[in-house]
Amino acid sequence: MSRLFTDATLTQPFDGSMLLKQLSNLFKFRIGVVMALTSVVTLVVTPGQAVPAWQVLVLAITVLLAASSAGAFNQYYETDIDARMRRTVDRPFVTGALPHKRWWLLVMAAMLLLGVGTAAWLLNGVAALYIFLGAFFYAVVYTVWLKRRTSMNIVIGGAAGSFAVLAGAAVVDPHLGPVPVILATVLFLWTPPHFWSLAIARHKDYEAVGVPMLPVKVGNATAARAVLSNTLLLVGMSVLPFFFGLGWLYLAGALMGGGYFIYRSLLLVRDASAKNGMRAFFASLVQLVVLLVFAVLDAQLVG
Repeated sequence: MSRLFTDATLTQPFDGSMLLKQLSNLFKFRIGVVMALTSVVTLVVTPGQAVPAWQVLVLAITVLLAASSAGAFNQYYETDIDARMRRTVDRPFVTGALPHKRWWLLVMAAMLLLGVGTAAWLLNGVAALYIFLGAFFYAVVYTVWLKRRTSMNIVIGGAAGSFAVLAGAAVVDPHLGPVPVILATVLFLWTPPHFWSLAIARHKDYEAVGVPMLPVKVGNATAARAVLSNTLLLVGMSVLPFFFGLGWLYLAGALMGGGYFIYRSLLLVRDASAKNGMRAFFASLVQLVVLLVFAVLDAQLVG
C-alpha cells in the first residue's frame, strides 16, 4: 500500500477541485445521489397527502448524508482490499490523497447522526429509522459482517437500498402500502444481479483478495445463470405496482428497462465473459434509471 502522505504531496499547492473529487470518491457521492433520488421517487409515487417541497429536499439531503457516511466507512474499512484491486486502487485512502486516520470515523458518525436526527426532527421517526437502517446495513451488515465471509453477502446486504425506498414512502405515510413495499422488494432483487454482473467482470480481482463473491465461489457460468434468474424475478416484481395503482406509463418503463436487462443477462449466460459481465452491469443501471424516470412521469402526467 502506498504511503498516505509523501513529501511531494505536502509540497504540492492546494487544489480545491482535486480535493472535491477525492471527497466525492470517498463518500461514494454517485451512489448516495442514486439512493436519494430513489427515496424521492418513492415519495412521489406513494399515494397520500401532498408533501411540501422543503420536506422533499430534507429527505434527499438526509438520505444522501447517511448513504455517504456508510460509503466512506466502507472505504475506511476496506483499504487493505482496495489497494489490491484494479477497480479501487485510485481510492483516496489507498493513494494517500486523504489520510487514513481514525478521526474520519468521527466525521462519518457525525454525518449519520446529522442525517438521521434531522429526518426525525423535520420528517418523522419512521423515515429516520429507515434512513439509519440503510446506512447500517451497508456499513455494518454488508461491509463488516458479510462481504468477506459468504457469497450471500450482496443478497442480504442488498437490503440497504430497500430502506431508501421505505424512507421516501414513510414521509408520505408511515403505514406502508403495497406500492412502496413492492418497490423496496424491487431494489432488494435488483442489487444481486447488478453486483454479480460486476463480479463476473472483475472475477480475478475478487479472487485475488479472497472476497467470496458468487462468481468466485461457483464460477462465471453458474453466476451468469443466477444473474438471469434474479433478473427475471426482478422484472416480474417491477411490473406488480401497475396492479396497485401505477399507470401504463410506469408499466412501459418497467417492461422496456427490464427487457433490456433480461436481454443482456441472456447474452451473459451464452458467454460469461468479462465484457458481457460489464455490459450486464450497465444494463442493470439502465433498468433502474428507466424504472425511476417512468415512475415519476406516470405519477406526474397520468396519476
